[in-house]
Amino acid sequence: MIFATVGTQLPFDRMLSALDDWAARNISMPVLAQTGASARSFRNLKAIPRVDQRTYAETMEKARVVVAHAGMGTILSAAEAGKRLILMPRRAELGEHRNDHQLATAEEMSVLSNVTVVHDAKALWDTLDAVLEAGADLTPALTLSAGAQPRLINTIQDFIWTQAAQPRARGLALRGLRA
Repeated sequence: MIFATVGTQLPFDRMLSALDDWAARNISMPVLAQTGASARSFRNLKAIPRVDQRTYAETMEKARVVVAHAGMGTILSAAEAGKRLILMPRRAELGEHRNDHQLATAEEMSVLSNVTVVHDAKALWDTLDAVLEAGADLTPALTLSAGAQPRLINTIQDFIWTQAAQPRARGLALRGLRA
């Protein structure tokens, strides 16, 4: 089974449509998609808007491949489960997000051995075909390419320390107030 997830905040119909088209040509491979706020219907994949945390973890564990937006929660969950992950980052220019932070996240995460980044439907189809054709190597050990570890560690540390340094301001901003 392929598990696709777009998170819970915004719809991501470009990714889901590409996956639905792939599923039409690959009917022997079931596709389950957590579709979030999408108003579209999909003919070739099983779509569920939201899943609880337990179901999410169970589905992630059962999946042969995970296809997702470039959300950190999904990336960490796939890494923890040792799953092959295909990321298709949302793009602000297409109205899929407010900014292009997912492009930056995907670029940084592409150094992980279990992550492949795609930017369009054709690349998604080709990558899915190649990963599934590889068969035996579907759950790789999580490793970094040579020289990538310091860059990844610095990126994660910068993210954590930047966020931790402003908890009061961030909490107030979420409530519409200023520090």
